[in-house]
Amino acid sequence: MSNFIDYVRLFCASGDGGKGSMHLHREKFVPKGGPDGGNGGRGGHIILRGNTQFWTLIHLKYRKHIKAEAGGAGSGALRSGAEGKDIILDVPLGTVAKNAETGEILFEITNDGEEKILCNGGRGGMGNAFFKTATNQTPRYAQPGEPREEGWFILELKLLADVGLVGFPNAGKSTLLSVVSAAKPKIADYAFTTLEPNLGIVSHRDGHSFVMADIPGIIEGAHEGRGLGLRFLRHIERNSMLLFMVPADSKDILTEYKILLNELKQYNPELLDKQRVLAITKSDMLDDELMTEMKPHLPKKVPYVFISSLTGYNIQLLKDMLWKTLNSSTDVG
Repeated sequence: MSNFIDYVRLFCASGDGGKGSMHLHREKFVPKGGPDGGNGGRGGHIILRGNTQFWTLIHLKYRKHIKAEAGGAGSGALRSGAEGKDIILDVPLGTVAKNAETGEILFEITNDGEEKILCNGGRGGMGNAFFKTATNQTPRYAQPGEPREEGWFILELKLLADVGLVGFPNAGKSTLLSVVSAAKPKIADYAFTTLEPNLGIVSHRDGHSFVMADIPGIIEGAHEGRGLGLRFLRHIERNSMLLFMVPADSKDILTEYKILLNELKQYNPELLDKQRVLAITKSDMLDDELMTEMKPHLPKKVPYVFISSLTGYNIQLLKDMLWKTLNSSTDVG
């Protein structure tokens, strides 16, 4: 079974608020004391918290029903009820919370330690002491606690990476990631070897580094859900820039690039606003003369580089290009 889980559906219920106390002070020598009912405690919240130690939602896959504690009831002598214990769910950065019924996006978690409430605990009711006034010295009523919030929610992970690799199956994405980082993606010469995204940290000059995501291969029609389709296109949304990868033995590099671009456009036109670099992979099979012949037929206005992960050809140049693009604000066409 895959350990990469990027979608879970949960039923969550916060805690009911505790009821306020309707209590009148009584002591041996104070037969008619005033109201001293305390307030009820707040019900427990259900909170999502960003945690950089998590890369997947697998730890929530089997927690289908999550319920927080109710607040305690108030009591005499102005004693407030205890607050219900909050439930905190740690999630990877890039987690989006949605209402499962309406599909509405509630919020997303993008920073380590960031906390957002998914379900608010009910407020505790006020005790009768709260309602005492000059004209109503002995109120004989108190508030019930507010009811909890509950419902079905979807948590969806969109990977946060600096560079997203975009290409058809077998474009060499996994091989490149294994060469430029310590990531160990599965590599084989058949389509859809990569069935889950892999992240790698790419070391650059002077101690700098950036995060690269190997996203499973797109096929024509992916925006309609073909192949691995929409499940993986959403990860591309969170990448700062895109590295398009087309193998040197492709029938037509420009056409293949345009098909990839069109899949992204059909899925979400905003993806075309991201910076782009093109890598022509498996270039160890080319000589200088062939590369020169191919250059006029490559996409215009997109920085490109011929590389070979097998021999290491131009890998450092590619890393320099990516670093420069990540740290510039110039748009590419």
